[in-house]
Amino acid sequence: MDEVLHIKGGTPLIGEVRAAGAKNAMTKLLVASLLSDKRCTFYNVPNIGDVEVTVALCREIGMQVNWDKEAGVLECETKELKTSYIPQRFSGSNRIPILMIGALLGRTDEDVIVPTVGGCKIGNRAVEFHLDALRKLGAVIELRDMKRESAYFAHAHNGLHGAVIHLPYPSVGATENTIMASITARGTTTIKNAAIEPEIVDLILFLQKLGAHISLDVDRTIRIQGTRKFYDVEHTVCYDRIEAASFGMAAIGTKGKVFVKGADHINMITFLNKLREIGGGYAVKKDGIEFFYDGPLQGGLHLETDVHPGFMTDWQPPFCVLLTQAAGTSIVHETVYENRFGFTEALREMGADISLFKQCLGGKLCRFASNSFFHSIAIKGESTLYGKKITIPDLRAGFAYLMAALISKDESTISGLHFLDRGYENLVSKLTGLGANVQRVSIKREQPLEAGV
Repeated sequence: MDEVLHIKGGTPLIGEVRAAGAKNAMTKLLVASLLSDKRCTFYNVPNIGDVEVTVALCREIGMQVNWDKEAGVLECETKELKTSYIPQRFSGSNRIPILMIGALLGRTDEDVIVPTVGGCKIGNRAVEFHLDALRKLGAVIELRDMKRESAYFAHAHNGLHGAVIHLPYPSVGATENTIMASITARGTTTIKNAAIEPEIVDLILFLQKLGAHISLDVDRTIRIQGTRKFYDVEHTVCYDRIEAASFGMAAIGTKGKVFVKGADHINMITFLNKLREIGGGYAVKKDGIEFFYDGPLQGGLHLETDVHPGFMTDWQPPFCVLLTQAAGTSIVHETVYENRFGFTEALREMGADISLFKQCLGGKLCRFASNSFFHSIAIKGESTLYGKKITIPDLRAGFAYLMAALISKDESTISGLHFLDRGYENLVSKLTGLGANVQRVSIKREQPLEAGV
């Protein structure tokens, strides 16, 4: 049996919802806890698919986990590794397996065998940035064929050593991998042009509690002094700024009013600026942010995604839906992932006026300027959206489709829900609590849905 969402749109979202712990923080924190044999207790843990997969992966290699999903508390401890081989069944499940290399090289002299990277098909994940940095720290890594799949084989038989590493691009994953490998390396490691996303800061805070000597400078430089003395840790996971923004945009797009408890102002400054530029309403409160429709939205916006503190690429798909409801033409230039705009085809079929371009329609040329990727779009609003049967291609596109369906006054059916389950906790119950007409139902596999992508 498959599951789909049936959505009857046209109802303003009204009420209060609590943002969950950040997917992009919790999954990495679990991997980082493998660095030591100490007990780690996490609070505000989101009950989502990506955390489930990461827990299963960590258990596979020896982690003991006690997860109270109702309370959002997870205790874990890895006294010893049972294996340093990550089975092929985890290949393509998410982007976490590649981060195991950095974490495990400091715990074992054995070969670390990790399946190839997975996750959403939105562009190149720049795995070479990871591998080049780890090699500079003393790791030996090669890609080998295994049966019908492939895997990375890595070892550091002579131990890891500190190095000066300049990342060609401030990749989040490459920064995280390099940090984790550096924690137990001999000497000092300096990472230049590092990513500085809030989730990485959260990782740094956890690692410092664990016993790491680690600092973050204002010029994207992270310095780590290697150590092998660790401590038990209690850590509260930061709130998910993507989920908070998603509910905020859905509230404004449906002409409603939603208070997102836990939405953190400091991590959403760039998003809030763009929201106000088009006339979206918000008010920062003591323990969250209230988002509300404040009159007709005005387009004419230029939006360019970038690494933090720029406009987050994961905010972009639902923001594009919001721009379909703003009068005038807006430009969106995607500079992080080259294939992020595949989701716009279904939006056009729902009535959106969106044109794709291979040129950099922005204030600067990005690294995709000389390639043939459609990485800029023009959105002309205000558009009337119509219901449709849609299949989700990736996580953030999934919420964009859901938001479009909530804005439409027709009925929509959305399949591919495993993508949404990866990143949004109790999504249906949260939406129905805000007044949305959403039902999750099971259907027989022999009843195929139209593909909207």
